[in-house]
Amino acid sequence: MFGLCSERVAIVTGAGRGLGRAHALALAAEGAKVVVNDLGVGLDGTGTEAGPAQLVVDEIVTRGGQAVAHCGDIATTAGAASLIRTAVETYGRLDTLVNNAGFLRDRMLVNLDEDDWDAVMRVHLKGHFLPLKHAAAHWRAEAKAGRVPAARVVNTSSGAGLLGSVGQGNYSAAKAGIVGLTLVAAAEMGRYGVLVNAIAPAARTRMTEATFAETMAAPDSGFDAMAPENVSPLVVWLGSAASAGVTGRVFEAAGGRITVMEGWRPGPAADKGVRWSPSEAGEAALELLAEAATPEPVYGAR
Repeated sequence: MFGLCSERVAIVTGAGRGLGRAHALALAAEGAKVVVNDLGVGLDGTGTEAGPAQLVVDEIVTRGGQAVAHCGDIATTAGAASLIRTAVETYGRLDTLVNNAGFLRDRMLVNLDEDDWDAVMRVHLKGHFLPLKHAAAHWRAEAKAGRVPAARVVNTSSGAGLLGSVGQGNYSAAKAGIVGLTLVAAAEMGRYGVLVNAIAPAARTRMTEATFAETMAAPDSGFDAMAPENVSPLVVWLGSAASAGVTGRVFEAAGGRITVMEGWRPGPAADKGVRWSPSEAGEAALELLAEAATPEPVYGAR
């Protein structure tokens, strides 16, 4: 198969359903050989099932593409290492890593258990870090051996990570952490031929169709703005050699809209030149806030 990702080898985590499945199919349609990772857990992260990953592999193969399933836990060192090894041993190389796996355990902060906090951090944030770490080690070794790759990483944040989301303190914190991880990885890995970006998608998945039921509902006719397949074209481009020069950026993707997110940047400032008293600091802060742009509302509080 020929296309934008012809001859490239891509890994997609959490690719058994939803956005990950859409990304895997879209990458394969553009010629990539795909490692389809999915642990097969429920929406809350419990249980395991090998079926979802293999079903996506079968779908890719039926369409004339190449794919292999990986059902390991990528939030463990062993699972993440075996994920990268699967790509290299099966196809001889690795070009693109799409970190997508995740689940929800939503609670208001006063009801959020420590176990629910840890579980979401583990899968979203650690589940990004470990595959990235092992892929980066592989690409660094390739670069030092004189085979500088045109490698790409696409991480998955969320609007909740950029703006916060009521009832999703653990998820929002993890997704914000992924943005920070993306920026650091982009700065560290560029010298080895690795470009790292993040997306903040809005689409209908198991994680969103219940929480935002009205917004995510499929229309009876016309363009389905919340279909996960709408996000995948940007992921494919970011995961291809065509995205040369683009790194350390965050994109929102929803329906037919792509937005470059500009993140934290300095706003109004005041410098007294010496230490403020508390009352002076408060007065200065209020004056600066009056000049500053109004922040975007937190999701779920509009």
